[in-house]
Amino acid sequence: MLQEQIAGELEVAFSQLGFAEPSVAQLKKACSVSLRTLYKYFPSKEEMIVGALEHRHHRYLALLGYELPNHQITLSDREAALLSVFDKLANWMEDYAPTGCMSMNAISAFPENSQIITTVDTHKKEVRDLLSRLAGSEELGTATFLLHEGVSTSWPLLGHESIHSAKSTLKMLMKRDIK
Repeated sequence: MLQEQIAGELEVAFSQLGFAEPSVAQLKKACSVSLRTLYKYFPSKEEMIVGALEHRHHRYLALLGYELPNHQITLSDREAALLSVFDKLANWMEDYAPTGCMSMNAISAFPENSQIITTVDTHKKEVRDLLSRLAGSEELGTATFLLHEGVSTSWPLLGHESIHSAKSTLKMLMKRDIK
């Protein structure tokens, strides 16, 4: 429980301060724990980053989580599910990622750290897999994933315009799949 609470506080701290800037002392203060407690659960700054990214990953997948019914899924059900992902993404970007994707920011700050790269890779793969399940095909799921990533990258510059564009493109892709 305490480890999860600390990971949540680290997520907030890294989201607000970036990855290069905060010292371990600042992170300790942001988590409201002793240095000993912080190091007990996260023995290095890199492990603190991984803990924060994993915490964020679980929160994001829970946000996107969408249960498709067991009966025959219509194309319109799939389209609605995929379009709702972009509505949820807009809310996420506004509330938790106004400066862009935290995962990609972590890789930019630590491009040589294999643990961080693996954590981000796992996150992106699971988001792509979820989108493929919602889309009903790997091809459309991958295209939707690319739109999703484009939104999270361009959000700081385009904001809601990126969502509108992604949704319009997705609708065109869905129409193409019908033919």
